[in-house]
Order: sequence, then C-alpha cells, then structure tokens
Amino acid sequence: MTLNLSAFDAAIVDLDGTLVDTLGDFVVALNRMLGDLGLPQASAPEVEQRVGKGSEHLVLSVLDHVLAHAGSAPHAGTTAAGEARALFDRAFALYQRHYLEINGQHSHVYTGAREGLEALRAHGLRLACLTNKPIAFARPLLAAKGLDGFFEQVFGGDDFERKKPDPLPLRKTCEALGAAPARTLMVGDSSNDARAARAAGCPVLLVTYGYNHGEPVRAVDADGFLDSLAELTALVAPVPRAGLGRCGPATLS
Repeated sequence: MTLNLSAFDAAIVDLDGTLVDTLGDFVVALNRMLGDLGLPQASAPEVEQRVGKGSEHLVLSVLDHVLAHAGSAPHAGTTAAGEARALFDRAFALYQRHYLEINGQHSHVYTGAREGLEALRAHGLRLACLTNKPIAFARPLLAAKGLDGFFEQVFGGDDFERKKPDPLPLRKTCEALGAAPARTLMVGDSSNDARAARAAGCPVLLVTYGYNHGEPVRAVDADGFLDSLAELTALVAPVPRAGLGRCGPATLS
C-alpha cells in the first residue's frame, strides 16, 4: 500500500478499537450494570461484537442477549427484546454511572497509536477524533491516555443528530476542520467508519485489530488496511519544497 499524505489536509480518527482498546472498560461497566439488575454477566466476546454503534445500542443489545439466554424473560408473556426495551432507561442510567467511575481504568492505548498520530501531525494534517462514544466519556478517556493533545476537535456520538455509519458526523467534522471531505482521511476500525467515509466522500483506512461487530474487517470496502497505526510513519511522503505545491492524489492499494 502506498499513500501520499500530502494529498490530505486533515485526518479524522476513531477512538474505540482504533486508538484505545476499551473492551475491558465496557465489560466491567456492563457487568456492574447487569449485577445491579440481577441479571447474568456478559463475557468479553459477547460484548466485543456489540461495540461500535454507540452506548445506547451497546446497552440494549447486551440486555437483549443476556435476557434471551437466561432461560426466560423476567415477566411472563414478554419477549427478551421487549423486556430489554422496558429495562433500558434504568439500565442505561446505571451503565453511565458505572462507566464514568471506571473510564480508562481497564483499557490501554494500542501499540503504535501514538506514533501514527505523530506522523499525521508532523506532516501538518489537522486532526479530529470522531467516535460514537458519548462525548462525556470520550474527552476524559483521551485525556487519561495522554492523547487529547493531538486533536484540535473531538466529537462524540451525541454531538450530532445521527451517528456513524451515517455520513453526517464526518461531514460536520470536516467542516469544523475546514477541510474538504476528499482531502480528509478517515482512520477507523469497522464497517461503520468505512460506510460513513464512503458516503461522506472521505478516503478511509481501517486497522485490522479493532472491533468490527464480529465480522472480518478485510471484507469491508476500504482503501487500505493497517496492522498498526505506526505503519503511517512509513506512508508519509516528503514535504514538497517551497514553490512546488502539494503532491497529487493519494494512491491506496
């Protein structure tokens, strides 16, 4: 894969599964929530395949799964999905409280993430972090992991009317960065990121180690794949000499 970063003015980077492995945080917060509700615990693999579509979806889908595999719904005559919806408001409030208490304590920055961000920033790209995670969770996590200083813009899943894979968040983030979508690189870990980028008109790279709803990430329509964000350091083209202008379009293979 070759990539000329001089073709870009900005980059939008996902958070969970791309920069930080937050699965441990999700598992702990969800299981504390389930414990408060008197429900069985969820395993890490069960949680992992439900990450990436926002906290509301995560809580509801985990509730649905746990109730469906608990033998029977708590109230006679109701389905697991119906009971999950009935419990959602209470469960979500519990989840938010527990997540804020442990945010970042059971997570770690992926190897190579800082190097990749440094490469993008060193080449003069304006950087934004765009996640489906609520902004009240995202900002403290970035700060706790020492990543907040890389980004001039940070947007969460509740900052816009719709979440990824809808293209609206990417378009609004491009506007905030003052960059055209075609000159803004999206870096994420899932089909949500790729679909949003395609619809917004942004080139997209996906990491191979994140959360893709239990599906093979290399089957996703993307412009390239990275086993580590550190690989971006090898994709930085030389800065053009004064008077020569910027290089041509990016080439991804």
